[in-house]
Amino acid sequence: MTDTANNSSSGVINFGAGPGKLPRKVLKDVQDELLSYANTKISVLELSHRSGDFKKIIEDAQASVRDLLKIPDNYKVLFLQGGGTGMFAAVPLNLLNEAGTTDYIVTGSWSAKAAKEAAKYAKVNLVLPKVNKYTDIPDPSTWNLNPKASYVYYCANETVHGIEFNYVPEVGDVPLVADMSSNMLSRPIDISKFAVIFAGAQKNIGPAGVTLVIVRDDVLGHPKSICPSVLDFSIMATDNSVHNTPPTFQIYVVGRVFDWIKENGGVEGMEKLAIAKSKAIYDVIDNSNGFYHCPIRRDARSRMNIPFRIGGDDEDLENTFLTGASARGMLQLKGHRSVGGIRASLYNAVTMEDVQALVTYMNYFYRLHRKQKD
Repeated sequence: MTDTANNSSSGVINFGAGPGKLPRKVLKDVQDELLSYANTKISVLELSHRSGDFKKIIEDAQASVRDLLKIPDNYKVLFLQGGGTGMFAAVPLNLLNEAGTTDYIVTGSWSAKAAKEAAKYAKVNLVLPKVNKYTDIPDPSTWNLNPKASYVYYCANETVHGIEFNYVPEVGDVPLVADMSSNMLSRPIDISKFAVIFAGAQKNIGPAGVTLVIVRDDVLGHPKSICPSVLDFSIMATDNSVHNTPPTFQIYVVGRVFDWIKENGGVEGMEKLAIAKSKAIYDVIDNSNGFYHCPIRRDARSRMNIPFRIGGDDEDLENTFLTGASARGMLQLKGHRSVGGIRASLYNAVTMEDVQALVTYMNYFYRLHRKQKD
């Protein structure tokens, strides 16, 4: 009985949840011009953020993502620091109304952390009842939304638990805020339905250290007095993300990733690939007679992060699986420490060939160890 080893050109496949895999072409292009960017004769790492060369880098990146997502003109595109965790504070500090109340749709650990941070500044209404385990998205008819809330917040894809919204929540006239850190640019979205969208780059669009923020003009200009300038959307929009020294290298790489997505079918192409990749893994799980098990209800399953257990949550068998995967060049498949098991993250840069290598190994492991379990 045999299986096939990974034949990725790099020798390994990164299935990590973040920082995630970047397109190999982007990495090669960055490598080729790292010592001398364009005609500057210096590295992009040394380029002044006040220079015309960097101005072009940031404006090109903004133009690319506007084109990819069809972002309307009444939205600003910002590149900020602080990651998703910084945005957990920035959102209430920028969007709170006089009532000071907010609605949080908590479906996993990241939205739970966001709600906890927001509670430092606002009265937080948990739209859903608290649960011991996150395995689905309760039907919207059961949600307890406050029509006077400053905003409604949700996480479009929970990387830890593998839960993804396949729709945009309907919240009436209340501003809608979404954390799209781990599924940004993996599916088309109607930007006009949102007041704010943010995405930490390191999961799907670039290296750690920069956060993409898309903010509607009408929510600018009303920050709380205690809001730090570095988190003030209005200041950053006025200064086009260069109020202070921004993460210049990260913005440069993110711009290259945007261009790579455009060259590979755009967001629609990424969605088509995401559907095919995730289906290939879920098919193995669902056809394994319970040997592999995904705890997430099917209509809430993530295309980006697929958690699963093996052999009735057999940790020894799962460790054997991970050891074998690592020997075959498939890295960072261990589940989050809070939930255990296995997790395969299938971000845009993960190829169908990468996924087929994992599928082959999963089938081989099933044939070998299912017989032993029987």
